Amino acid sequence: MATSRLQMEGDDSVLLHVTHSNLKSFAADVRFSPQMNVEAVKEKLWKKCGTSVNAMALELYDESGSKVALLSDDSRPLGFYSPFDGFRLHIVDLDPSSVTTGGWLEDTSLVEKYTISEEDYAKRTDSFRKFKEKRVSQNPAASEVKTKEDFMEDLCADIKVGDRCQVEPGEKRGVVKYVGRAESLGPGYWVGIQYDEPLGKHDGLVKGTRLFECPQLHGGVVRPDKVKVGDYPERDPFEEDEI
Repeated sequence: MATSRLQMEGDDSVLLHVTHSNLKSFAADVRFSPQMNVEAVKEKLWKKCGTSVNAMALELYDESGSKVALLSDDSRPLGFYSPFDGFRLHIVDLDPSSVTTGGWLEDTSLVEKYTISEEDYAKRTDSFRKFKEKRVSQNPAASEVKTKEDFMEDLCADIKVGDRCQVEPGEKRGVVKYVGRAESLGPGYWVGIQYDEPLGKHDGLVKGTRLFECPQLHGGVVRPDKVKVGDYPERDPFEEDEI
């Protein structure tokens, strides 16, 4: 029996592995409905990678790495191109001035950093150092309060790597990637999160220490009291539009 190119019937969403032409470290498994048209697919991907819809071309590859189709018609449903679980959806950024070009989102060494000499910093009256010195002079006992090494360890008992979670504030969703101490961040226990969308600050490398791995700008590390684990599936930005 011939297989129809339009995979429309039933709950036949497909899980595609998404890659990007400019972001070599970007890789995500994203579930799509074949009923979404190509433009809606691009809208969903734009929120994950930063490439604008108008500058985005999509290529579909099968599990063997062979190119199956160029998704050239924005009005056609995704199902027209016959995607299956495990296929790769490759984003090609056509904008030469895109924020994704040149490695700026992946190689922080390319970003010019502001520096100030120790002498000039010491002269400033509005620095955190001056503020801290003033607080200590007003309340010497406060400087003796230190965070314990087991701070919030009890809150980690029900948080496991691989758990789906929601992080406050902001109701950001993702997956737990690390639970434990992080000396570079301070005493106590921390939880590393891979957010579903690029709402983080890094790729799991925190102050020179690799705590976990995830796509750039999808990583965050927070205290356990900010994390709720449970049934928090990845949000579909289009589900609110359904009638």
